[in-house]
Amino acid sequence: MASEKKATKGVAYLVGAGSGDPGLLTLRAKELLEKADLVIYDYLCNPRILQWVPAHAERIYAGKKAKDHTLTQEQINQKLVEMVRAGKIVVRLKGGDPFVFGRGGEEAQSLRAEGLDFEIVPGITSGIAAPAYAGIPVTHREYSSTVTFITGHEDPTKPDSALDWKVLGALKGTRVFFMGVERLPQIANQLIANGTASTLPAALVRWGTWPKQESLVATVGTIAEEAEKRGFQAPAIFIVGEVVSLQKELAWFEDRPLHGVRVVVTRSRTQASKLAEKLLGLGADVLEIPTIRIVPREINEALEKRLKSFRDQVDLLIFTSPNAVDCFFKSFLKINGDIRKLGSVQIASVGAGTTKSIEAYLVKVDFQPTEFTAEGLAAQIPVEMVKGKRLCMPRSSIGTPELSKGLLEMGGELWEWPIYDTVPETEDLWGNRQRFIEEGADWVLFSSSSTVEHWHPLQIQTTGKKPKFGSMGPVTSAKMKELGYEIGFEAAPHTISGFVESLVAETVLA
Repeated sequence: MASEKKATKGVAYLVGAGSGDPGLLTLRAKELLEKADLVIYDYLCNPRILQWVPAHAERIYAGKKAKDHTLTQEQINQKLVEMVRAGKIVVRLKGGDPFVFGRGGEEAQSLRAEGLDFEIVPGITSGIAAPAYAGIPVTHREYSSTVTFITGHEDPTKPDSALDWKVLGALKGTRVFFMGVERLPQIANQLIANGTASTLPAALVRWGTWPKQESLVATVGTIAEEAEKRGFQAPAIFIVGEVVSLQKELAWFEDRPLHGVRVVVTRSRTQASKLAEKLLGLGADVLEIPTIRIVPREINEALEKRLKSFRDQVDLLIFTSPNAVDCFFKSFLKINGDIRKLGSVQIASVGAGTTKSIEAYLVKVDFQPTEFTAEGLAAQIPVEMVKGKRLCMPRSSIGTPELSKGLLEMGGELWEWPIYDTVPETEDLWGNRQRFIEEGADWVLFSSSSTVEHWHPLQIQTTGKKPKFGSMGPVTSAKMKELGYEIGFEAAPHTISGFVESLVAETVLA
């Protein structure tokens, strides 16, 4: 077993990624991902988990599914040994738990044989998580006091099977088969032939704990036929037992309002998580395909001098986006080190989302319009806050001029500060662009005019489901119309919460 102090020698962490939902990842797993030099991850690892991997770290996809291996097990073992010998911190990220049908034992043996350090980090196996998310408790006081995990990957009809079908068929508790969809008819037949009642409840749970989870409930005698009718494919868990009868009563995950709805979020990578988390919480299958990246500008000597005397030069600070808020306060605190050096400067915010970002720095907002747009801010801000006052407006380098013009017409002295650049996002770290191309989506959400502008030239064409388009507000809608996008809905109010509520309403109405 490796200790933290040996990490500089090189160490492999065989980490369970859990069954798919990133929220089920252990704290230890997240901690190790954040300091990894190399991550080798599997087909059943949710790409969203890679958000915690440092930008400098190497990522290797080692996906293995039936008859399609990106890397063989021997190649994976060899890579682990090679990189640990080179002094790297290696995270071998495995779907579910490394030691539950995960071949983690073999990988650990290869490291031990070479005298190399490793640590095992358990994960939540899909044998427990997938049934739970489908509303099936694998044990229950009235139905089952035992649960048995069985590999379904082995051919149940081969003469030298390692499985004792006489025992498995006679078991009274819950039986959970991993990787058994391809051999489902043979497994069901073997169970029935060895004492399992054909009328016993049975279920399949596909992509358990993922937003695309799908459940099928039948009996041992009918499950194979029903699965064929539905086109039910791997990866799926096969559950046999009386506990399956509770699924109708306890189902919860697939009942959420956006379950089965695939949504593309185009916000910058730093902003997307807030919207994505709300959508995921309502059951949506979220593809984060950021089209823009926020790049803060450097603070030159003249700007540093100006920030040091900020309280003596500015009466009103105006924010038009959360990005501007974060860039400003990081710059201000880097130079001044104390938020109190803002002095008595008043603060105006364009809307609720921006206000929330300001308040995160423990600063009070003095004015916020009822209409959350730049036009609303210009129209509603009291004249006495602007006329004859020294204004500072940190904003994007491509900000629209309407607000600036309105403030100057009201008699304000405006310092318009281009504090960050909005540039195209060229990386597809999670493979979501490719997934969109292959599978399509129900909705693409545009949160700003710049996301529309940067999505448009990508010209991403999907061979799957053709999406509809949602807009955060009127400025975004205007840009969408200009570029020829039909607006499926416009958020009301123009906030993240309003965006989500409007999407739910559209989904329910559909």
